[in-house]
Parts: sequence; structure tokens; C-alpha cells
Amino acid sequence: MRDGAHAGADPCPAHAGAGERPALFGPDFLADPYPAYAWLREHAPVHRATLPSGVEAWLVTRYRDARAALADPRLSKNPSRHSADRHAAGRVGIPGERGAGLMTHLLNIDPPDHTRLRRLVSQAFTPRRVAAFEPRVRELTERLVDGFAERGSADLIDEFAFPLPIYAICDLLGVPAEDQDDFRSWAGMMLHTSGKRGGVGRAVKRMRGYLAELIHRKRLAPGDDLISGLIRASDHGEQLTEDEAAAMAFILLFAGFETTVNLIGNGVHALLRHPEQLALLRAGLAAGDERLLATAVEELLRFDGPVELATWRFATERLTLGGQLVESGEPVLVVLAAADRDPERFEAPNTLDLRRVDNPHLGYGHGIHYCLGAPLARAEARTAFAVLLRRLPDLRWASGAPEPRWRGGLIMRGLRSLPVEFTPARVTGRQ
Repeated sequence: MRDGAHAGADPCPAHAGAGERPALFGPDFLADPYPAYAWLREHAPVHRATLPSGVEAWLVTRYRDARAALADPRLSKNPSRHSADRHAAGRVGIPGERGAGLMTHLLNIDPPDHTRLRRLVSQAFTPRRVAAFEPRVRELTERLVDGFAERGSADLIDEFAFPLPIYAICDLLGVPAEDQDDFRSWAGMMLHTSGKRGGVGRAVKRMRGYLAELIHRKRLAPGDDLISGLIRASDHGEQLTEDEAAAMAFILLFAGFETTVNLIGNGVHALLRHPEQLALLRAGLAAGDERLLATAVEELLRFDGPVELATWRFATERLTLGGQLVESGEPVLVVLAAADRDPERFEAPNTLDLRRVDNPHLGYGHGIHYCLGAPLARAEARTAFAVLLRRLPDLRWASGAPEPRWRGGLIMRGLRSLPVEFTPARVTGRQ
């Protein structure tokens, strides 16, 4: 045992005048983790904690340490190599992915395999493809708002933030329209059973079976969709295997839909809690000026982003991180939510400022594992905010609604529901 670092659950070094560390991972923490993260940044910036799953991991909370850790090649992303028992038990990584044969995706591998796969996938998931898809995102967004605009109230999570990225990524992947409700059901199982390994694992298994069948069909009759692009992608004669293509399609869906659900939901919640910033954005949109949308989305990603902690990393050798000795094999979790409110890097970090331009947040990561789907998520969020605030200009928190309840599965953090009301808007009809 090293200087008491492994003694007991969630140990914390003593600091003169530090006060008592706030509890981690309980209901109060889930509702507002930022005071606890502020304490850790100041008093224990690289802190060994016992997670709800029972796994002990190092939490990295300062911006400079977080940015360095995200790009450190000594921190492996491969749980099969460095944490096989915990991964098989679903205590690290995505529950069920190992048993479903979905391991070979970009969140689980290191160079040189990561370099090869990312290069291949990048040939299919291009900026041009995302840009060409934006009109479809707007069409989906308008149609979802049509579904509740005349009613004058809605749950923006269930009726808007959740279905939008599901239908968008299904369209992009090439999932036939008649199968998309199945995908919505499986995604709902993953979203609403966060932290319950069995429910997520069952959804992953069902999705894997469907993807195997779909990839086989696309090989026989390719189209202009992303799965067909993944199948066609090649580099020096090398192509994605069927397992690799299935794993990549799976992770684009799994990582892409929940982050966007939370980005939209957390973002609308933050705007409703900061009416002066909401008024600023509304005024620009009312004048036909969407330039503020770009900085607004970046600030919402920083202020209360969809991904609380970056996905698992494992030390491949003994190393020092933020002044703390980390042993080989130990798990490391970079706390993006804490780093993005570090006062050493961001001026007035607890203030929502949609005009903030000096904003190198870590919401989509950093280094070679920077989120491949970030351009699509940004496009979906910009469209979602623009359409909502244009169509429902007096959107507000529903009167009499209880305090929001938050859902967290360690990595992600988002609202369970977002009840809103507004003046009913007439729907003119849309094909």
C-alpha cells in the first residue's frame, strides 16, 4: 500500500484548512457536481475514488492535467489488455460490448490499430457527408416540433432531445425507416437503464444482431449511407472487417445519441436558468442572425456539457500525473466537467457567457481520441436551438414543474425530463 492511497473507500489526503470534501456520486452530487469538483481541483486534483461500481480509479480534475492526460500515450484505452476481468463483468467500458463482439471501436483501442481504424472510418464519416446531411437534420427537427407545437407544452427530453439524434444517426447510418423504431427502443433501454448493466447489455446484444444483418445486406446492395461507406473504406488495400464495421456503427450510435440528447437537454436547461443569456440568443435569431449560435453551443458544452467524464484509461506504466504517483494498470478518469470550469484556464468559469470566444473546452476530448462525431453533434445542437427558439419564442420552464431530476451513468450526465410550456403555435403542415 502506498502512503495510505489504497486504504479504505474513496480516501482523500488531508489539507490544512481544506474543510470537508463533499460526498461524491450521491443524489446531491448528481444534481450539482460542480461544488465537489471545485473542492477536488483545489485540494486533491488527482484523487483516488471508489466508484459506485466498486472500481477504484483516479479522477483528474484540473484543466492542465486533464488536457495532458487525454493526450498521454502512457494511458491506454484498451480495457481488454489492462482490465479484462472488470471489463468482462461490465464494471468498466460499455456493458455487454465484450460479449456482443463489439470491442474493436475507437474508444477501446490504441495505436497502431487506432490509427488504422480512424483513418478508415474518417474516409466514410467526412465533413462533406455531415454538411450534406444538415438539411435532413433541420427537417427532422421541424417535424418533431410539429408534434407538440400546437399543444403548448412538452417534455423536451422525451419528445425532442431523445428522438432527434436517434433518427438522425439512423438516417446517416442507412437504417431503413421501418426499422428505426426498434433502434429507438434499444437506445431508450441504454439511456433509461444507465448504471444498470443488465438492461444496457441486453440492448447492446439486440443491436449487435441487427447490425450484423444490416451490414450483410449493405454488402450485397450498398447505398450512399455511412454503413455502406464504412464497408467501402479502404487504405492501401486494407478494409474494415465485418466485426470492425459493426463495432464502429455501434459506437457512432451509442456515443453519438446520448451525448446529443444531453447537449440539447442540458443546454436548454442552462438557457432557461439564465434568462439574460436566453434573451440574447433569442434576439439574434429573431433578427435572422445565427452567428451567436456557434459560440453559444461551445459555451453550453463547456458550462454543463453532456459528457461528465472521459471514457476509461489505464496506466501502462508507473507515471506521475498532476504530482500524484499512478501505478501501472490503475484506471484513470479525466473529469471533463471539472476541467472545463477551472478558474486557472477560464475567466469566470461558473458564469454562462454565450459570447465567450476564448473557449478551448474539453467537451469532445483532446488528442487522437477527439470525438469523430463532434461536427454532427454540433450541427444537431445548432439546429435544435435555432428551431426551438424560432418556433417557440416564449419557451419556458413549465409552471409547477418539480426540480429537474438528473440521470447519470458515470460517464454521461443529463436530465431525465425537461417539462416546458409556451404559447401554442400553429402547424401549417409539412411533408
